[in-house]
Amino acid sequence: MPEDLILAIDQGTSSTKCLLVDRSGAVVRAGSAPVGIRYPRPGWVEQDADDILDSVSRAAAECLDGVALDTVVAVGLSTQRESAVVWDRHTGRPAGPVLGWQDQRAQAFCDELRAGGHDGPVRAVSGLPLDPMFSAAKLRWLLERAPDAAVGTIDAWLLYALTGEHRIEVGNASRTQLLDVHSASWSSDLLDLFGIPASALPEIVASAGDLGTIGKHGGILAGLPITAVLGDSHAALYAHGPRAADGVKVTYGTGSSVMRLLPDTAPDPGEDVCVTVAWGDPGARLAAEGNIRSSGATITWLADLLDTTPERVAALAATASSDGVQLVPAFGGLAAPWWDDTATGTITGLTFGAGAAQLARAAIESIAHQVTDVVDAIGSAGCLLADGGASGNDQLMQIQADLAGVPVRRARTANLSALGAVHLAGRAAGLWPAGAPSTGVAYDDFAPRDGTAAAELRSGWRQAVARASTPSAHHLGS
Repeated sequence: MPEDLILAIDQGTSSTKCLLVDRSGAVVRAGSAPVGIRYPRPGWVEQDADDILDSVSRAAAECLDGVALDTVVAVGLSTQRESAVVWDRHTGRPAGPVLGWQDQRAQAFCDELRAGGHDGPVRAVSGLPLDPMFSAAKLRWLLERAPDAAVGTIDAWLLYALTGEHRIEVGNASRTQLLDVHSASWSSDLLDLFGIPASALPEIVASAGDLGTIGKHGGILAGLPITAVLGDSHAALYAHGPRAADGVKVTYGTGSSVMRLLPDTAPDPGEDVCVTVAWGDPGARLAAEGNIRSSGATITWLADLLDTTPERVAALAATASSDGVQLVPAFGGLAAPWWDDTATGTITGLTFGAGAAQLARAAIESIAHQVTDVVDAIGSAGCLLADGGASGNDQLMQIQADLAGVPVRRARTANLSALGAVHLAGRAAGLWPAGAPSTGVAYDDFAPRDGTAAAELRSGWRQAVARASTPSAHHLGS
């Protein structure tokens, strides 16, 4: 086993993955562990903080089995974002469920704030529209039930559980809706608005540097230094390296993140998408981002409905066109650029000739349509840089190029979030030069084809979204 290894811990919604990477950037070992998720009521999405921590230990143990720990020089964390965690500040034990990023239970409170005219001021400070996807309203809900607790996002929980330090990385902090994205500090006005005491929140830290040493509670990880933390979408963007300056990054997962770095001279991308901190090392680099609530989750839903597998759904989609069928997967409303929390999932264009293959094709197309909506809102995409599990579907990538009308460059690795954390952690540990490009990312290219068919599909999609939307709902983009 070579020396100077970097361990990436990629904590996602459905699993935790670990990669061990050597100085050349090659992956030498891997491990994974599933994470449970539950839906106790419609719109409620919960996980267990101890289960998440245990999945980190299990994935790391598999990855590091037989590895001399003195060869591991640093750890980088990539984490799911916006999920809200609460724990007892004295015992360190979880004091409630983890409210997942898809959780909608704080919708009524967001509606109340919006009715009070707070949406514009909140967005001006936080860069984010009022929406229960972001952490602030969920943290309020948790603190109402555990008023003296400490709170944070998944990265903050892992940093606390592993190192004993109550810290949050600045990019993850920007997804709470409590951060002033322009000063990279907690906003007292937003804390007051959401009813979050400053004493409950973690200290904001840079994305890279000395972020703590893992203690004895970390098991096999004990004694290893954490030198980088990034949100998963931010880590994927970082891994694309210099290419990110000219492209729009799309991570295809359970949901999707569409992100573009913002030039320092133009920090406002418009009101249809969010402003977020991509990373701070130490200065905050801002990005425009639009989030899609259901992309890969749509395929999983349809597979369950048809009593089959996501792989079979993809195979069915390859056998037919959608024939006018449009599926709008607004299972929990529509996020960017529509921001319609009350939109409902719809299937339109059904005829007696429509079957499972047409539904499968419409489900695949719905992912590309939603991404194109956000790309249109962000603007000026020279190409799309694709990553994430669903990007391995060639059909989806070609449909995406056709609908967006720009080339799609797909990273050939499915672990770009983990690799982004590795590259930043390795640079912070002095393993690679600070200005070195991301190592070893190769791409497959998909060029857009004739736009006539794409234009017809886009027209049908817009009509379907209009039917799924609530006429009286709040729309940033309308």
